[in-house]
Formats: sequence, C-alpha cells, structure tokens
Amino acid sequence: MIKVLIVDDDFMVARIHTGFVAAVPGFEVCGVAQSGAQALSEVRRVTPDLVLLDIHLPDIGGLELLRRLREVVPELDVLVISAAREADTVRSALRGGIVHYLMKPFTRRELVDRLEHYAATYRPLDAAQTAEQADIDRVFGLAGGRGATAEKLPKGFSAETLQRVEDLLRSADADVAASEAAEVLGTSRVSARRYLEYLVETGAAGVRLRYGPGRPQRRYYRTAAGTDAAAR
Repeated sequence: MIKVLIVDDDFMVARIHTGFVAAVPGFEVCGVAQSGAQALSEVRRVTPDLVLLDIHLPDIGGLELLRRLREVVPELDVLVISAAREADTVRSALRGGIVHYLMKPFTRRELVDRLEHYAATYRPLDAAQTAEQADIDRVFGLAGGRGATAEKLPKGFSAETLQRVEDLLRSADADVAASEAAEVLGTSRVSARRYLEYLVETGAAGVRLRYGPGRPQRRYYRTAAGTDAAAR
C-alpha cells in the first residue's frame, strides 16, 4: 500500500481528499495535517510515501514546507494541490522535485488520474535496480510512440489508465475479460471495457468470443501490432 499524508488547512477539503484517496486501490491515508508544523510532526510519525500538499497554510509557506519535509524524509514524494496559479509558484514547486501539480478546483477523476500515474511510473522506479528509457519517458508523461497512448484519446480517457490496460494485456498469460481487467485496475467493468474496445479499434488488441451458458464472453488479447508498438 502507498501511504498518503494529506496536508490542507481546510478541514472539509481535507476530508473530501481523504475520501478520494481511500477509494483508489493501492493507496491508504495514513494521516491528515492542517498546518505546516503538524505536517512535519506527522511525517516523522507515519513516514508516508506521498504527501498531498496545499501551498497556502497558516504557519509555513508550502514551498518552504516542501523543503523542510524533504529534510525529514529525503525520499518523500510530494503532489501539490493548490489554488495558486502564479507561474513563479508553479516553477518553484517543479524545481522542488514534486511529482505533480494539481490546481483547485478539480474533480475526483483528475486526482485519481494523478495517483494512478504516480503508482504506475514513480513507484516501479523505487523497486528497480535499473531503468529503461520507456520507464523514464512515462514518468515525464511521454508516450514514446508506445501504441495507442501516443494518439489523442477519446473524451474521458486517462493516458495513465490506458497504459495500465496495455501493460495488463502485455503481461497476461492468456486473454482477459473486461470484468477481470476491472478487478486488476480497480475500475468498473464498463470503464475497463471502454478502454479494451478502444485498443481493439486502434489495432493494439484483439477480441475473441468464449461460448458457454448465456451470452458469449468477449475476451481481449494483445495483438502483434500492439506488441511491435510497445517495443519501439
């Protein structure tokens, strides 16, 4: 589980964010802080993997707090969540080594997309002894020509989720059904099927029917075209 500390001076906002994070498979909220001092105390107490950090806090500026948090836990990852839109603030946060910057207000889906991207790109690097260029490209949001993720996606699609679906098909020993993909991805069956059908449309995946009692089951597999695109 990826442990998340939420730092926001608005109690209700922090509560909403807690609900968003807790609903994402693989993540758990290990603490909530409403000030910079409390955030420093909580980081020492729970040693989170990721901090969702608001820039505007009553006692310590968010950018200064970012530096001090890293002094306590050097390997700490930080995702800034803030209403601050000044370019200088965004640049300073990026130079501080954050994993993402999400502006308020935002939707649950937008936060989930960032968390899924973090889990699919940053976390694997923590466990790897060496990294491939494709791994680094994904961290920086580059598709690198890997199949359908390099194209403009349909409305409502997440590049990170699509990449996870492609990775699932690539690693599967056999074909998979939408319900099986949904269980692995932590999404609804309808959502998983939309991504799978999109890959079929682009030629990156194929579909075969499994007959049994009731309606035939659609099962998806990686095509040679999809494999070749991933290898480029």
